[in-house]
Amino acid sequence: MSALSKDIFKAYDIRGIVGQTLTDKTAYQIGRAIGSEARARNVKAIVVGRDGRLSGPELCEALAEGIVTAGIDVIDVGRVATPMVYFAAYELGTLSAVMVTGSHNPPDYNGFKMMLAGDTLSGPDIQALYQRILDKDFTEGDGQYRTHDIVDAYLDRITSDIKLERPLSIVVDCGNGVPGAFAPVLYRRLGCRVRQLFCDVDGTFPNHHPDPAKPENLQDVIDALAKTDAEIGLAFDGDGDRLGVVTKEGNIIWPDRQLMLYAADVLERNPGAKVIYDVKSTRLLGPWIRDNGGEPVMARTGHSFIKAKIKETGALLAGEMSGHVFFKERWYGFDDGMYTGARLLEVLSRVEDPNALLNALPNAVSTPELNLKMAREGENHALIEKLQQTARFDNAESIITIDGLRVEYADGFGLMRASNTTPVIVLRFEADNEAALERIQHDFRQILSQATSAPLPF
Repeated sequence: MSALSKDIFKAYDIRGIVGQTLTDKTAYQIGRAIGSEARARNVKAIVVGRDGRLSGPELCEALAEGIVTAGIDVIDVGRVATPMVYFAAYELGTLSAVMVTGSHNPPDYNGFKMMLAGDTLSGPDIQALYQRILDKDFTEGDGQYRTHDIVDAYLDRITSDIKLERPLSIVVDCGNGVPGAFAPVLYRRLGCRVRQLFCDVDGTFPNHHPDPAKPENLQDVIDALAKTDAEIGLAFDGDGDRLGVVTKEGNIIWPDRQLMLYAADVLERNPGAKVIYDVKSTRLLGPWIRDNGGEPVMARTGHSFIKAKIKETGALLAGEMSGHVFFKERWYGFDDGMYTGARLLEVLSRVEDPNALLNALPNAVSTPELNLKMAREGENHALIEKLQQTARFDNAESIITIDGLRVEYADGFGLMRASNTTPVIVLRFEADNEAALERIQHDFRQILSQATSAPLPF
């Protein structure tokens, strides 16, 4: 048991380096812990699936063995995108699922995203799994294992509800992640003409990394849009729960601006509904939601936290700057990049010029996510906790501390928060103009340079 690394038990998933902090034995122990916790929650069966990483089959097999040893049935849906595992949990009535995925992390990473009895595990629940393994607090039983193909049911569910007013010509870049096996099929079934980029599933990610939050990973989409008659570009992360969007002119429509479009659409049918967005999102989003008849709710970053907030508030829509979007209206409330892409195409198909609609969304001068790298695991959390107590921003109008420090000014904001997946501090800045952006960044430079010797990324 001494080989079990506490560091892999993150805030909203389990994630480690394969063969080092995450082994088949670890996966088996985690399976036993999840199965034991499932029995405590009166769960009878758990759906499991895996993304396209090379380590997926072995880890998934070990995980399933642990779950059935604890006395819980396993329904293995094979190599699928993360949202397809969530969908299977609803479709098959388990409301419980474990996805073996490294998401957007490098190829040598893998991990687990978990849902039990309709609740996505996060924070204390994940730490409780770690403690259960340490205490060898396992149930024993004889669970049954079976496989199930969920693909057709997933595609049929989306295409039966979403209808495009006209066919669109699109670029789809899957970065060799597992969405490549499904996204082009989905959009062709919706009537689109699809130009595929890197849709062969390859866990070594030989072309570019499947992370649409990084501008450099969208360059191939930008190039393809410039050279073809495609109207819009969609890009996905490695496990298919996040979406990147690029216009014909090569403008990246970051997810917080995408959320404006989805909010206007949802609120048209559901006036007064709540719309959730995370602390990294633009400050233009709150006023936009109110102007469209909705109630804005800011929340901490993390798919587990957002889902919990949806349950707490009854919100019909939520989104994160990283690309996770959660539709509760007409869907199940989990994050699904491929479904989000379909909802986007539905809206865009109603207008003659989709790019004009996207480019007209309110915008500000802003940075993408910037990462301040720390030397050790946990150092980022300690530093943010210290700065929440000691940092002083003289010209700020307000400071929001639900997730790090979001410092609001009259003409912009700055954010620093501890990542829950890697030992970095995530920073983001937005302002009305370049001068205001520089002034806000200057304030943050002064605070951070006094608190850490790590090189600043801005």
